[in-house]
Amino acid sequence: MDSEEPIEQLPRGIALAWGVAATPQRGPKREMSVERIVDAAIEIADQEGITAVSMSAVAKRLGYTPMSLYRYVSAKDDLLLLMQEEATGLPPEISAEEPAWRARLEELYEAQTEVYRRKSWLLTMPITGSPITPNSSAWLEASLEALDATSLTEDEKMAASLLVTGAARWRGSILAGYQQQGRAKGLNDAEVSEQESRLFDTVITEDGYPFLRRAIDAGVFTSESDPFVFGFERGLDGLADYIELVGRECAGEATDTHEDTEAVGSAGGASGSAGEASGSERVAAEGSEDIPDGDPTVMADKKYRDAQKAVKQAQKVLAEARKRERQTLREAKERAAKRR
Repeated sequence: MDSEEPIEQLPRGIALAWGVAATPQRGPKREMSVERIVDAAIEIADQEGITAVSMSAVAKRLGYTPMSLYRYVSAKDDLLLLMQEEATGLPPEISAEEPAWRARLEELYEAQTEVYRRKSWLLTMPITGSPITPNSSAWLEASLEALDATSLTEDEKMAASLLVTGAARWRGSILAGYQQQGRAKGLNDAEVSEQESRLFDTVITEDGYPFLRRAIDAGVFTSESDPFVFGFERGLDGLADYIELVGRECAGEATDTHEDTEAVGSAGGASGSAGEASGSERVAAEGSEDIPDGDPTVMADKKYRDAQKAVKQAQKVLAEARKRERQTLREAKERAAKRR
């Protein structure tokens, strides 16, 4: 981003996301900003869904005319892009003790799932290509960094990173769907699963669907096990297997047979699934344990939203500091090489 030429070629929405778009000199009072417009749009999406978001609805919430907003965000598509960027946020920071690649990918998987569960309207937005924005890029960066010490090629590292993103999006969409259904019918997750199982039980016969019938009788739809985590973990098993194989080939130790798959899988990183994303702390009031984290009333709470904004701002500052740290490290190494 050092050259001005490519910046001038960026679409307006992407330029706004990177903070390199020109700020309007004319317009409503100085308290108006792109950030305020995006925050208001996200509030609408959280409460009423993405279809309720329009320039006029956002302007009404802020107390301005729609035309005044266009001075800052020139198109609804740009607004949606900025909403996606803000809602996605930044990936969790690496702990003091750097985890193995597998543990880090598991952590990112859980965190991305939580993003989709909390902001389910993200799942209704069409995918028109790679989102070239800071936060979305940071998630890819985190996965690629986790795989940096492996013997994978750059193409393979990117493919593995997309495995994490795709699996999290799919799991998040299912969890969000169940959550919305439960909220609409006043049911908890277990009751939604039980209702679904009864429906299957009504229409699935042993004659027509013998294998599905067997699964239903085994209680798969009411089981406490998470099939999505299981599938993701097995995907990581295969990735660990492949990383080990490629490592042996690179070291000239490739063999005709690949022995002890289970041992190889655990060698790639820490085994076992990552714990469920904790979500926000719940209020200590009576009955609060029955209120889901994504409840519209909770999400609309001003103090909670302010706390979320403060966390996101701190994450951005920390991410920028990490970037500067890596840059100064490279420069220090270059200076050290020149002195030798």
